Amino acid sequence: MTITASERKPAAERIAVRCVDSDVHPMPKRGQLVEYLPEPWRTKYWGSHTYGELIYYDAPDYAHSYAMRLDTFPSDGEFACSDPDLAFKQLIMEAGSDIAILEPGAYPARLPEADHAMSQALNSWQANHWLDSHNNWHERWRGSICVSIEAPAAAAAEIEKWAGHPYMAQILIKAERRPSWGDPCYDPVWAAATKHDIVVSCHLSRSHHEELPIPPVGFPSYNHDFMCSYSLLAANQVMSLIFDGVFDRFPTLRIVFVEHAFTWILPLMWRMDAIYEARKSWMDIKRKPSEYVKEHIKFTTQPLDYPEDKTELTRAFEWMECEKILLFSSDYPHWTFDDPRWLVKHLPEHAREAVMFRNGIETYHLPDTVPALEGQVRVF
Repeated sequence: MTITASERKPAAERIAVRCVDSDVHPMPKRGQLVEYLPEPWRTKYWGSHTYGELIYYDAPDYAHSYAMRLDTFPSDGEFACSDPDLAFKQLIMEAGSDIAILEPGAYPARLPEADHAMSQALNSWQANHWLDSHNNWHERWRGSICVSIEAPAAAAAEIEKWAGHPYMAQILIKAERRPSWGDPCYDPVWAAATKHDIVVSCHLSRSHHEELPIPPVGFPSYNHDFMCSYSLLAANQVMSLIFDGVFDRFPTLRIVFVEHAFTWILPLMWRMDAIYEARKSWMDIKRKPSEYVKEHIKFTTQPLDYPEDKTELTRAFEWMECEKILLFSSDYPHWTFDDPRWLVKHLPEHAREAVMFRNGIETYHLPDTVPALEGQVRVF
């Protein structure tokens, strides 16, 4: 039997981008990361730790599908979203996302050097298995420069290494690290990001127990408690960025909070502005806190808070000026996946284009057109 392989090439015709998905989670196939992990960490740390020892998650049906959509597991038995072609079929062709921001799952390590080694591996793996000409022939995938913010100098060097890559669209960090981001120890990361004008995105992580959000009354007991408390962690990082002067030190810095919810930012802006008006003579910041939020910070739509009375959500969208601060995200391939065709219906009509694609194009410096794909679903 003769097999003829044809080169994958994008179509010459281009179409307008109408959906930018800011939260998609690719996974390595078995053994793929090993060759990219630098020694001694490949053998000394990661080679002796299994993934199951480093993460816990009691989402529905976790024991059977690891909180993933069942149909996202490829037929070869590999993990969900480990096959770029299947992800392309389900997310791009069938759901209608035009460009997807890839955010590899976190493999946390207590040692900053080991965590940095994993970040290095994830970056090389993305470049060679998702962003290469074979798997990104359609020009729809955009990667994340994964960095370990707890090792600021190494993180800055990793940003320098990958900043010129044509398909790396953001810098990806985790929110759990202490101290909070306003501490000057992280300034090398912010400096590298602003030097290259790359947005910094923060995705919640499933880290070690002592690194998870700690409410004032102590650790919560269950996963659903943690899911709610992640917004508290993000709120504290927002306050630190603003009140500790990060945006004054780095006036072009841009931050995205991914999967931390977003409706909480409205009362937080109210409270910060009230405190600012009462105590501005004691503060070094130059503007109202809400102005920093609207200029420097964005949030993703997933998970979407969905009250029984939908008019409550609509009012919240209006009050927070959602067209300025929201980015669409699907969270593919997780069981919490939000189909863009469903999500767009719940946005105020005047904000739909901004949230679904205009903010994404601006935030990630994306093209406004992509190669046409015959048969692709269009969101609107």
